[in-house]
Amino acid sequence: MPRTTIAFAALLALTLTSVPYAQGIRDRIRGNRDRSTAVTDAQASDLTLTKTAIAVRPIQVWVRTAGAIDKASRTLTMTLSAAEGSLVKVDQRVRAFPPERRSTMYQARVTKVAPAKDGRVAVTVTMIAVPQEGSTWYVMEIVTDRGEFLSVPNEAIIEEGDRHVVYVEEQPGQFVPHDIQIGVQGELYTQVLKGVKDGDSVVTIGSFFIDAEHKLKGTGEITQATSTP
Repeated sequence: MPRTTIAFAALLALTLTSVPYAQGIRDRIRGNRDRSTAVTDAQASDLTLTKTAIAVRPIQVWVRTAGAIDKASRTLTMTLSAAEGSLVKVDQRVRAFPPERRSTMYQARVTKVAPAKDGRVAVTVTMIAVPQEGSTWYVMEIVTDRGEFLSVPNEAIIEEGDRHVVYVEEQPGQFVPHDIQIGVQGELYTQVLKGVKDGDSVVTIGSFFIDAEHKLKGTGEITQATSTP
């Protein structure tokens, strides 16, 4: 799931000031006093800028585990913590990989979930087809659905301590930082509780460059920005 930190932003800012090509991009992006950053279509192309709408989507969490396969090479068994086990249900999809060949993936399904010792949860997974590998153990990703929520792509979120910031296109080519309050965090999307609304367009790929431009202005405007109701 892709995130950033203050240290990464500082490193990126240093890169922007030291690389001639990136410096050219920075010179062409002008920050306005209203906290927004203006980006033309040509500049967006240079930055490989990608935008995605805030929308209600299913959020998935992948439970990663490992288990031993039976002699018939059809079922795998494992135990999970109570927290992870609470997410796992019968018939959920599973991706299984032999440790020595992670590029090979087998499809499987959860076929049994039952209480185990010490509050743990015993899970049985059944392969859809008999694997060709001779592996005894498999690494697995159990795909669990947490429900549908108003969400933002993980790539759009910039983490700064306890803050989570996204850049919203409030006018064509004008991007403004919004502090957001997050909820359920999935593999691809994160639930948004406050700070943006359904239909808002946020920057995903390229948000680091826009964020670095704000920081390079040295105005302190990002840290003073307030959340949108």
